[in-house]
Amino acid sequence: MSSFLIFLYGIPSLSFLWWIDFFDAEMGRNSFMQTQAKQGFLDRFFKLSEKNTTVKTELLAGLTTFIALAYIIFVNPNILSEAGIPKEAAIASTIWIAALSTMVMGVFANYPVALAPGMGLNAFFAYYVCGTLGLHWTVALGAVFFSGVLFLILTISHIRQAIINAVPQNLRVAIGVGIGLFIAFIGLKGTGLIIPDKATFIGLGHVTNPTTLLSLFGLVLTGALMARNIQGSILIGIVATTVLSMVLGYSPVPHTLSDVISTSLPHMGETFGQLDIAGAWNYGIVSIIFTFTVVELFDNMGTLIGLTSKAKLIKPNGEIENLDRALTTDAVGTICSSIFGTSTVTSYIESAAGIAAGGKTGLTAVTVSICFLIALLFAPLVGLVPGFATAPPLILVGALMMSEVGKINFVDFSDGLPAFLTIIMMPLTGSIANGFAFGFVSYVFMKTAVGKYKEISWIMWLVSIAFVINLVMRS
Repeated sequence: MSSFLIFLYGIPSLSFLWWIDFFDAEMGRNSFMQTQAKQGFLDRFFKLSEKNTTVKTELLAGLTTFIALAYIIFVNPNILSEAGIPKEAAIASTIWIAALSTMVMGVFANYPVALAPGMGLNAFFAYYVCGTLGLHWTVALGAVFFSGVLFLILTISHIRQAIINAVPQNLRVAIGVGIGLFIAFIGLKGTGLIIPDKATFIGLGHVTNPTTLLSLFGLVLTGALMARNIQGSILIGIVATTVLSMVLGYSPVPHTLSDVISTSLPHMGETFGQLDIAGAWNYGIVSIIFTFTVVELFDNMGTLIGLTSKAKLIKPNGEIENLDRALTTDAVGTICSSIFGTSTVTSYIESAAGIAAGGKTGLTAVTVSICFLIALLFAPLVGLVPGFATAPPLILVGALMMSEVGKINFVDFSDGLPAFLTIIMMPLTGSIANGFAFGFVSYVFMKTAVGKYKEISWIMWLVSIAFVINLVMRS
């Protein structure tokens, strides 16, 4: 079934773009081969010859990225539905915002990078903002809108560099690791391995529960595929777990073609334009907006630095090509995601799969975008995927994010303790914002206590004071 999905999603997009390239090549048939390639529209627009790549390579790279990233079509709607967002609308908004923002990234920034609603931020949206705080999802979308506007202002004004430079490297790494643990914790609850316990707060669930066993099967299978560097491991794991649960009778089985292919495309009617900007403003959720913005800022920046380096988009002087355009695309994408009805959009590290396959230009991203649009036709498949099949990817994403912990300097305890508090407070309090608060504030206190106050920037002071005020007001 996974091969069937890949065929349905990938082949039409490849055929479509191959037709464009063939037509374009025919226009310059009388020229020499090299001149012909350079005169082609795709070659000129995406600078293929300059980047030493070809249309074929870019298309295959785009398909590779899509296969690695397609799991978000299944996972994100399930998470957003926990916040009360209608699932069909969540499916539509997830696909549309991924397709459009990725298309803009390819055309405007000429980056081989795909965008979609970010893991971690969607969990923060659903489980903390809408769950713990009890805000309606429309108000949460209003907060996403404000964070997008703020991120756009920071991007245009170049203040983002000052903020990024102000936060110590240890805390930057700790933020990613903490979010990873937060995501993994949610995934473990989704599998049924973790359940509430009156004595110890959490305890081990019933391992012999059929759906828990199916989740464990998906976890081990996907982990093994990832260990073997199989592209699309997460997608294959989701599909395999879903098929097995159908065979065993724990998930509905499609009986008609309409159960697989949409007779009418899923729409965002229930979520489009439903963001409650006034409600978000009146609630005074500064810390929530701050969290959305800061997580997006560092997560996106770190991802882009890694991907652009891998794609050789960094100039000899260290400057990253078209970085402002890429960040602007991300910021505008976040604003649009709030309008469409989904959580914050960000650049995806899975784009590294396509880059490793040779993708160097925006044509790779355009291919991914078209694959997402084709996926709209098969939206009913998303409704067939149970929650216990999408829980293992959360655990695996958490494990991947945990790998960065070795970069934290625990030898100097004035660095190690704040990093530790940042990491541990996120999953234990069910809040990414709380992890930020305890990490930032403890950093200022620890550095001051050991006489290293000169290492604290004025931005860190301001942020920490704001967190202290917020914590006192919430007590």
